[in-house]
Amino acid sequence: MVTESQIRRIAMSLPGAYEHPSYDGRPSFRTKPRMFTWIRDKPEALVVWVESLDDKEMMIKTEPRVFFTTPHYDGYPMVLVRLEAVDTKRARELVTESWRLRAPSALLKKSPKRR
Repeated sequence: MVTESQIRRIAMSLPGAYEHPSYDGRPSFRTKPRMFTWIRDKPEALVVWVESLDDKEMMIKTEPRVFFTTPHYDGYPMVLVRLEAVDTKRARELVTESWRLRAPSALLKKSPKRR
């Protein structure tokens, strides 16, 4: 299980990242000008961007214990991740990829290498 503080450390380690309260004061992590992940409540989950709607559907279909969505996210390439279903390594991969999809190109040049 990954914790909110572990997510915070992961997100804040990325170039240009900063924390900003969002949606009922829940922690969100951004680069100027966009959010790249946040932790929502009810149900508590990590929200990340994915490459496409097809990727989102595939992730939910192949790992429904880990990934899910709600009607609010219909039509968006965003997936919800059950915190209790991922470890720190997996959370790092998901948050870093979401950052890559949302960060400005100047920050991408400072990007951590893909593993």
